Amino acid sequence: MAEKTCYNDEELAEFKALIQDKLALAQKDYAAMMAVLMNRNSNGVDDTSPTYKALDEGANTQSKEEMMTLAARQQKFIQGLQAALVRIENKTYGICRETGKLIPKERLRAVPHATLSVEAKNMKNRKN
Repeated sequence: MAEKTCYNDEELAEFKALIQDKLALAQKDYAAMMAVLMNRNSNGVDDTSPTYKALDEGANTQSKEEMMTLAARQQKFIQGLQAALVRIENKTYGICRETGKLIPKERLRAVPHATLSVEAKNMKNRKN
């Protein structure tokens, strides 16, 4: 029997539903992070508090920087999921971009935006 080279429509529909669920949750989390960063949920008194507490300001700055890093990672994750949806529409989803082989379903369920098989990812990591 020939090796399978792409997923069928039923399998792609399963992955599409999984990705859409993850995308909705990721977008919700991203919106919450941005609300915190933009101080949208504040009553507006934070900016009027005394600013002589240097240690508190340093901790606040560090927290904001960490939140900005998390938000950037979340945005990259969202873009990866959106790109996966495009690949589903193009029927190229689940094909390793290095080896051209089908990425196992187990990997795609765990990392639905994956574009590399575990084998290709390991080879890439060894080179770096």
